[in-house]
Amino acid sequence: MKKHIEELIQLGVSRNLGHNEEVEVTTPVIIFWKSYKSRILRDFRARNTYTVPDRYPIPRIQEALTQSSKAKHINSMDALKGFDQNFLIPKAKKLLRIITNHGSYKYLRISFEIESAPSHYERMMNTIFPIDLSEG
Repeated sequence: MKKHIEELIQLGVSRNLGHNEEVEVTTPVIIFWKSYKSRILRDFRARNTYTVPDRYPIPRIQEALTQSSKAKHINSMDALKGFDQNFLIPKAKKLLRIITNHGSYKYLRISFEIESAPSHYERMMNTIFPIDLSEG
C-alpha cells in the first residue's frame, strides 16, 4: 500500500492531508493483486453521488475505425496515465480523498474511477487534437 501511495505523491497526483484540513468525504482503498502485480483500488461511488454527470459524447470504437479506414496515414499515441494529467478544481479536491492505514490523502488530479473522468478526458483530447475524421 505504502509503495502505491508514495508513487501517487511522487507523480503529483495526490498529497498527504495536513492535520488542520477538514475531511468531509474519504474513500477506503485496497490493494488488488493479479499476476504478481498489485494496484490500488479506490471506490469513489459515494463521491459520484455529489457529482453532476458530464455528458460529453465519447465516440464508439466501431465508428472511429470505420471513419479512419479512409485515412492515408494513421498515427497512434499512448497517453501514459492520461487521466492523471488533468488537475482538479478546489471543490473536487475536498471530495476526492482516500484513507489508508498510512494516513489520509487528497487527490490533486482526476482519478479514472470518478464518473466524469472519461468525458472530461475526451473533451481534453478533442481540444488538443481538433481533427474531424469525417474529412478523411
